[in-house]
Amino acid sequence: MERAELEKRNVGENLDALMNLDPRGYGVCRILYAGSREKMGEPLSMSAAESLCNTVKKDDLVYILTGFVLLPHKQPEMDGMVSSILFARSLVLAFGGKPVILCPEDCVEPVKRCAGVVGLHIYEDLKEVRNLPYSMGVVAFPKDLKQAEKDGNLLMKEFMPSAVISVEAPGANELGVYHNAAGLNVTELEAKSDVLWGMLRAAGVLSIAIGDLGNEIGMGAIADHITKYVPFTGPGECTCGCKGGILSASSTDYIITATCSDWGCYALMAAIAYLKRDMEILHREEMEAEVMRVASRSGLVDMTGSLLPGIDGFNTKMNTGIVSLMRQCTAYAVRYSCNSEHWFAPVIAKGFFGERRESS
Repeated sequence: MERAELEKRNVGENLDALMNLDPRGYGVCRILYAGSREKMGEPLSMSAAESLCNTVKKDDLVYILTGFVLLPHKQPEMDGMVSSILFARSLVLAFGGKPVILCPEDCVEPVKRCAGVVGLHIYEDLKEVRNLPYSMGVVAFPKDLKQAEKDGNLLMKEFMPSAVISVEAPGANELGVYHNAAGLNVTELEAKSDVLWGMLRAAGVLSIAIGDLGNEIGMGAIADHITKYVPFTGPGECTCGCKGGILSASSTDYIITATCSDWGCYALMAAIAYLKRDMEILHREEMEAEVMRVASRSGLVDMTGSLLPGIDGFNTKMNTGIVSLMRQCTAYAVRYSCNSEHWFAPVIAKGFFGERRESS
């Protein structure tokens, strides 16, 4: 193991640990991480970030699938939406990319209102996104399955992306049923964006899936682990009567699991900032708080159903704290690890990290 590899690995470990802090205490994030880490081998956030850095080029379209509509109010939640908007900014700054958020119609207006907060112009016409600087797109993806297939084919024909990332986007189980966390059927409420996901994966487009339970797009990549340890995911465990469980059937190239999906997306952004040696790629705490406030005022709800700014029950202070810790840990490595050069070679020579890598 070389010095740069050791530093990169340990920055990735830091980010993975932060995105999986467990304030709730019931351990689902730890269960998911054990399975996803076993599958990927390396720190999840850093390996996914490297894949993007090796793939996305200037002016490339990058699709971000997001937007989970919740019962009982039938309104979309903030988790997934907030980080997707901030991630669009990161893609522009890091790669000169052209991010496009694909979401339910319910989410389009909130995305438009939040785009200005992150400094981007926003268009529904993807030709405009391609042609204009500092721009992002938003596309209302259908809730009707047949229309989703038609729209997916059109997007594949005219606007092929170089990568697709799902962030808290609902995925159907093997029976085609979409579920909420409690196992209820929410099929009619959700955009069928996993239809497009499947098309893109079949075409060889790089895919990164971010989730926090198992009912999100891509979580089928660790299906055996999830159904063994996570409630409601196995056959017959959902409460809707379909007997298929809530586990999403779709898979992915890279998987990121976290306490809430937004935290996983922030870790991905921080890892890109580290690899690019540019901390501006990861937003600051003030921008995090403002996007959360604007999103909640635009009708996005917390997981609890509250219209106060919150992501999966975590308030603005908690989320800005996570972003702050990720910024500080990453920035320190970028700016100051050179002051510890005399430690790297002796640590590597002792062999601990080489042995750990082989055992993993």
